Formats: sequence, C-alpha cells, structure tokens
Amino acid sequence: MRLSELQSKTIISVVDGKNVGSIIDVDVMMDGHIDSLIIESGKSLFNFNRDTDTKILWKDIAKIGEDVILVNTHRK
Repeated sequence: MRLSELQSKTIISVVDGKNVGSIIDVDVMMDGHIDSLIIESGKSLFNFNRDTDTKILWKDIAKIGEDVILVNTHRK
C-alpha cells in the first residue's frame, strides 16, 4: 500500500467515533516497517506548528478498510 492510498482514508477513533485528522506523513523504522502515522493537527492561518501534530502508533491501528482507518487510541 502506498502512502497516497493511506492519506486518502478517513481516520476514525474507535474510542469515541470521532474523526482524528488527516495523515500527512509516516515514521519508518530502519527495517522499513511503519512505526507510526503522523496526523495533521488543526491549523489556522497563523498556526503552522508541526510540534502539535499527533502520532498514531502502528500497533494502535485496529483496522484499515477501503475508506477508513480505525485507530484504538485516545486523542490528547
């Protein structure tokens, strides 16, 4: 699966059913496996701080479907 395919999917929390955000990047381990998805934080015209982006660990992904990715994690 390509990153562009992941980026087109909606990310939903199985904890509360809310949309978590959009994938903007991935962290890849030295062996080539994906460690985590980087989820874009809410942006405003004056706030482009990448330090507030959220990481979803690969182990916290419950299911990847055709249109959605279900994640088993709490939002901060």
